[in-house]
Amino acid sequence: MSIKNTENTITKTETTTLLPEISNVNEEISHESTLYAEPIFHIGNFTVTNSLFTSWIVVFILIIVALVIKIKTKKVPRGIQNLFEIIMEGAEDLCDQVTNSRAITNKAFPIVFTVFVIVLLNNWIGVFPFGGFGLIEMGEHGKMFIPLIRSGTADINGTLPLAVMSVIGANIFGIISIGLWKTINKYVNLNALGSIFTKIRKDPMILMTAPIMFAVGFLELVGEFAKVASLSFRLFGNVFAGEVLLASMGAILAYALPTPFLLLEVLVGVIQAFIFAILTLVYYTIASTDHEEHEESHEKEGKLEVAH
Repeated sequence: MSIKNTENTITKTETTTLLPEISNVNEEISHESTLYAEPIFHIGNFTVTNSLFTSWIVVFILIIVALVIKIKTKKVPRGIQNLFEIIMEGAEDLCDQVTNSRAITNKAFPIVFTVFVIVLLNNWIGVFPFGGFGLIEMGEHGKMFIPLIRSGTADINGTLPLAVMSVIGANIFGIISIGLWKTINKYVNLNALGSIFTKIRKDPMILMTAPIMFAVGFLELVGEFAKVASLSFRLFGNVFAGEVLLASMGAILAYALPTPFLLLEVLVGVIQAFIFAILTLVYYTIASTDHEEHEESHEKEGKLEVAH
């Protein structure tokens, strides 16, 4: 009996030592596209995600390019400088079609073009196959692959600050262009309430129209928050969906199947950056427009037409 028991214990110990080795051989490394950006390292208590790391790379690239352009720019353009000047002139002409004013274009163009380049580079870096470089960490379901590169615009934490910057920047631009009082009156229309006392004798209907105009100001304020949501979620949804699409096509058939979709996503990246920049320019143009002057001019035109 003792001999049999020792044999049984030997076989049990052998099987228990072999099982972990077999499980390690069969264990696979998985990767899932998540809505949130994955952390890759920490600086003290500050967590750096892969989308934030990509945004830092984009900023570093822009700083280097800006320094090179500043050093290499000459009064008489040659070579690639000619190409850059043609692009800039074409972009300014396009902005003129939105603003209808070269003065507004000259003020808003540096910000709008910078936003376009930041969004474009973030879109492209996330689409190109740099995501093959990453970290392998143990998760709840085994080993997980975390890419070092993820588009900064494929994270809502990346698109939301851009949208907030565009909307707040437009209002600051409006304050500089038409003044603080007129900008505030777009949202809290005190002039509409004040006009009740000055125009009630000539126009009794002001008792109905003035409260409506005052309420419209609050709708304008709600619209500012809607602009932030529209800009951020549109950009995030399109870029994130593109990365998920490429990952799905690569899982079905690597190299061959994702190639046409990769070219499509490159084009989508340009379109989304263009839409974001143009909408930012539209917000800047609206903020710099004095609606009261337009209303007064229309009233004068109407009186002149009646007089004639």
